[in-house]
Amino acid sequence: MPPRVTQLTDPAATPSSHRLAWLASGADGTPLGSAFLRLFTKEGQTHLAELDIAVHPAERRHGVGTALLDAAIGSARDERRRAVIAQAEQGSPGDAFLAARGFRRVLTLTYARLELAGIDPDHFSRILEQPRPGYHLTSWTGVVPDELAPTYAASRRAMDDMPMGDIDYGTVVWDVERVVAAAEAIAKRGDSLYTVAAVHTSSGTIVGFSELVLPDDGKGDGQHYGTAVLPEHRGHALGLWMKAKAILHAHSLAPDLTLLTDTAEDNTPMRQVNDALGYRPTHTAIEYQLDP
Repeated sequence: MPPRVTQLTDPAATPSSHRLAWLASGADGTPLGSAFLRLFTKEGQTHLAELDIAVHPAERRHGVGTALLDAAIGSARDERRRAVIAQAEQGSPGDAFLAARGFRRVLTLTYARLELAGIDPDHFSRILEQPRPGYHLTSWTGVVPDELAPTYAASRRAMDDMPMGDIDYGTVVWDVERVVAAAEAIAKRGDSLYTVAAVHTSSGTIVGFSELVLPDDGKGDGQHYGTAVLPEHRGHALGLWMKAKAILHAHSLAPDLTLLTDTAEDNTPMRQVNDALGYRPTHTAIEYQLDP
């Protein structure tokens, strides 16, 4: 008997997206799997949806994933989304499932981790002490200060040429409202956003940034979000500079944390930064895309 798929109400809305959700259950009501489809709503990404399907290991190969996928892709078509993306660890059942159902590989991501308990703080201090003529660093926790907000929002275009393989990702349009809303959403879920910014000293404008999300209780894992430098200010090792400061900050707060990061396989400069800071690869993930 095929599973029953029920659409649910999902509260996980953000200023830039909302999610649709489905639950697959057996004849006796036992949950078998779930699917979430995030619909991006901001200018530049209204064509895009992100899919996440999970099926209990004992229920795989019994049509549960296919039933959930059919429901999600049907909704993506109804919402006129031309691209649906999904991620799976390389070699996993999800990897095989997506490939078998018409998704194409569009990006390879390398995941890495840094155990703060094992770092040498002096190594990071030496990186920070190296002169970067014409630039200085600033940092803040939570929402960006008002006086920095306009140039910080403008600096987000540094992500526009980030290697994204063949993903039809669109262009994320950032403004002050969006950067404030993103920081508030992180705080609302109980985490802390720490941002390091590189400032062009003569103009006083932010030209690069590195974001690190830390658990408020100091336990578990921290997660690097975006790190990027405007094209016209690259070549000064600002990414290494900013990320080193963020790591030292995390170490001062919670020296037993682990920091996680993921980088496109063909983003050689950022992978070199991570290597120099002591990050060690853990696994590879594949980003897939379906064009409904």
